[in-house]
This record gives sequence, C-alpha cells and structure tokens, in this order.
Amino acid sequence: MAINSVGQNLATNGEVQKTTETENKGVLGKDDFMTLLLVELQHQDPTEPMDSEKILTQTSQLAGLESAENTNKALEGLAASLGASQNFSSISAIGKTADLGSNAITHDEGTPSSFEVYFPQEIKAGTVEILDTEGKIVGTIDIDMKDKDGDVLDKKDSGVYQFDWDGTLSDGSSAGSGVYYVTSSYTNPAGEAQTTRMGTYPIEAVRFEGGNALVKVGSNYVPLENIKEVY
Repeated sequence: MAINSVGQNLATNGEVQKTTETENKGVLGKDDFMTLLLVELQHQDPTEPMDSEKILTQTSQLAGLESAENTNKALEGLAASLGASQNFSSISAIGKTADLGSNAITHDEGTPSSFEVYFPQEIKAGTVEILDTEGKIVGTIDIDMKDKDGDVLDKKDSGVYQFDWDGTLSDGSSAGSGVYYVTSSYTNPAGEAQTTRMGTYPIEAVRFEGGNALVKVGSNYVPLENIKEVY
C-alpha cells in the first residue's frame, strides 16, 4: 500500500509539474522570442534572405523586452522592501503621541456613549465637556477622584481613562442622536490649568496583520493610515 501511495504521489506531482509548465508556456518570455528568431533565421529562403534591418528591429525588441522584465522585477523588489521598511519604522513611534484628527463621537438617543480621554499630566480635579456641532458646551461629566474602593484620591495618575455619557444635557434634558465633541479641562497637582481632548493618545504598541501596521492607541488598535499626526 505504501508503494502505491508513493507512486500515486509521484504521478500527481508529475501532473502538477506538467500543468504548471503548460500554464507558464502560455506567456512568452525573452527566451521564447530568441528561439522564434533563431528558427526564423534557420528556415529563411536562401534566395530571399531576411532583411538585416528587420533582424535588428527584432533584436532591439528582444532587448527591450528583457529590459522591461528586469525593470518589473526590480520595481517589485523595491515595493516589497519599502512596504516592509515603512511597517517596521512604525515601531519607532511607540511612546509618542498619536492624533487621530477628530474628537467627535456619535451619540444615539437613549443609549450611553463610551469614549476614552488621555490626560498627559496628573489630575487634581476636572471635568469632561460635551460640545455640540457649534462648539457650545451642552453637558459635563465630573472626573471621578475616587479609587476602586471608593476612597477619595488627592490626585489621579496621568493616562487614558474611559467615560460613559448617558446623554444628559446641562439643562437636564436628554441629548438627541447626532455628533458631539469631547474636550476636558482639569488642574494638575501644582494647581495649573490644563486642557486635553478625545482623539490624542500615546502609542503603546504596534501589531502587524496581513502586512499592515496597526498601532495601539487607548484600548484599540487602529490602522497606521488613520493617524493624522505623531509627535
């Protein structure tokens, strides 16, 4: 049984190789054109030999074909090299700040909206502001200065924090569905006023999927092309 299996595998491999060769022969390369030229010269009519100008033209076309093939191979190699270089160069962005270019959220009426805000300095106290499309503050969220046990903190560490907005506006009404913007005003332990906004986060890691680079900002991985600025 083992011998039959090997024989079948060899036969199958032979068929695959023949099929591949046949498929490859469907595309003429520079060697095929050279063979055709030599055959044409061998079987030309001695009484009417091929015009030397025609030979030079075909030879020139052959050289052009070879040059084009070499150029295509070089460009393919260059493109692959540049793609790999660009992906791995993104590793140097770890530790820097990425700006996604927008601090907008889409809110559905009656459904809480979750988002993350990065605070580059320690927090003594502060609020998160919800703005409408005209830039007017329509709602606020106090920054919780308690730990997980409910004890009041003197300060909170810098970093990325998640907030949940239930849609309540400053006048007590509920926000309608639409686009809103998120900013924050806070003070550091030295009492200095600071501001930040949603959409800017430190780059914590880089992941590669299918040849594409994804960077970790906040708790999410986003494609590198989604980042507008790194500083």
